Amino acid sequence: MPEGPSVRKFQLLTSPFVGQVVAKVGGSSRKLNVNDLNALRLQDSQVHGKNLYLAFGAAEGPFGSTAEETALQREADCGAHCPAQGQQGQAGAPHPHSQDEELQEAHHSRSEAPEAAEGRGNWLRVHFGMFGSVRANEFSRASRANKRGDWKDPVPRLVLHFESGGFLVFYNCRLLWCSSPRADPASDILSVEFHRGRALRALCAPDPICYTLLEQRYFSGLGNIIKNEILYLARIHPLTPGSLLALSDLERLLDCAVQFSSEWLHNKLRGQGLHPQVYQKQQCPLGHPLMKGTFGPLGGFKRLTWWCPQCQPAVL
Repeated sequence: MPEGPSVRKFQLLTSPFVGQVVAKVGGSSRKLNVNDLNALRLQDSQVHGKNLYLAFGAAEGPFGSTAEETALQREADCGAHCPAQGQQGQAGAPHPHSQDEELQEAHHSRSEAPEAAEGRGNWLRVHFGMFGSVRANEFSRASRANKRGDWKDPVPRLVLHFESGGFLVFYNCRLLWCSSPRADPASDILSVEFHRGRALRALCAPDPICYTLLEQRYFSGLGNIIKNEILYLARIHPLTPGSLLALSDLERLLDCAVQFSSEWLHNKLRGQGLHPQVYQKQQCPLGHPLMKGTFGPLGGFKRLTWWCPQCQPAVL
């Protein structure tokens, strides 16, 4: 599923629409009655870890400058603007779910427990599946044929057309109303409020370090790609118990996590792709053959892990 840097980019795509009124809706969501969003005003857009939160309110109600200023300030703090928008299109009629897409979304969302339904609130929580994304003023197009050999464009889960003429398109995601964003900024690796001390205490646990890094309670937004890359950068074997590592090693690992995530976000905002050093690779940058394994806590979600036995030796 998209990791923290990707969801941050999605939030920057939505923030220019804050303050605008939804004029037309579409999409294939089964969890949400998309017509409920019609004629509502988008009041705020926030990101917490791997979740995007959108606040909606009555278009006729008061709309102060606070939410707008908050969104603009958030963009300024990131030091980047929304990427150039593509050509405008038209929302199609709702389509049924693709079975493959539903299975992929359910399977890859299991590692982060969804929030329980708590009645209708004014915040829409967007939790992305494996291939989830947000597009502004453009629709996603098929880049290759599916398993049946058909060239079919992805089906939007939600389409929001605004009175300004622009629109947002949400793909491969789960949508749920909630009363407020349930998140702790101190655990978000891309937040200015990220609490390093608490993260270091979590890394000291006797569990394999690759398990702890994916704990969203302490490292919200950190996913499997970041995990693989920072363990290589810090030269730490993925199955090393955190309690066996020196504090300096844990500090270096935490520095790698923050730096790698920030650089990945900045590259995304510049339209540049990710160039991993070990994730899904055959060799490390030094030419050593990599090993691959599926690791995860007992009864928990298992993730593929790549590591270099020479650069990341096991700790006995």
